[in-house]
Amino acid sequence: MSIRTVVSILSSRDFDEDLKAAVEFCGASGAHLSAVVISMGASPMIGEYNSLSTVWLDERQRELDELVKKAEEIKAYLSHTDLSYDVQDVYTEFAFAQEDIAERALYADVVLVGRQASNDVDLQKRVMGGALFRTPTPVIINRGRRPLSSTSRSIVLAWDSSDEASRAARQALDLLKTADCVYVTMIDPVSRERVNGEEPGADIATFLSRHGVKVQVDRVASGGNRADEILRQHAMDVNADLIVMGAYNHPRWQQTLFGGVTRNMIEQSSMPIFMAH
Repeated sequence: MSIRTVVSILSSRDFDEDLKAAVEFCGASGAHLSAVVISMGASPMIGEYNSLSTVWLDERQRELDELVKKAEEIKAYLSHTDLSYDVQDVYTEFAFAQEDIAERALYADVVLVGRQASNDVDLQKRVMGGALFRTPTPVIINRGRRPLSSTSRSIVLAWDSSDEASRAARQALDLLKTADCVYVTMIDPVSRERVNGEEPGADIATFLSRHGVKVQVDRVASGGNRADEILRQHAMDVNADLIVMGAYNHPRWQQTLFGGVTRNMIEQSSMPIFMAH
């Protein structure tokens, strides 16, 4: 998949670092940047006689005015770049933010979520719920300070032969091609025909190699440790610039109740992660 349109989700509270990273990423990949700055407000407060609370109305207007101001700041910054860009200011309620984000992610090749947007927990959750699960668009989330690059020397592809992992590999193919090495990483793989095949990782390695990707298959034992911990440690061991993985292979209700690899990676990884569902 060629990256030609990038949606960068920006928190209206704090966005300068994320905006700069998005500009650098789009500039290096020659992509159009759609900067979407979001402010989420509370649902209407009803006062006496079923009328809207004047306190809520005043607060809403203040937030709207501030959002417009932030959007103008972003436009001014982008006007000094050579990028093709557009800026959208979105004022929404917490209950409807997922739909608003999904609407914009639907027409992008990838959605970027930087450190500042990630630190806004409410916004981060709605990006994942909207972009990742309501559209076919992958998400790159970067909670750390390591800059996100359009080219990587070393990439870890988390592989478990699932539909989600396959979709992530296909959608990240252009990024994988640029790497000096892609480490197809399998944790405690099972050698069965209908699981990973007789030689786990061989099939995906062959597929990627035919696309010009330089591949190494790493089968890693967990030793009883959590899969996300093993994955992050292995990425550090091979000095990876990016982790590519499928999101929520297990039912989402299980992930919500018991955590899971996806949620732990989102919340604890300081390395950029490319996710597809």
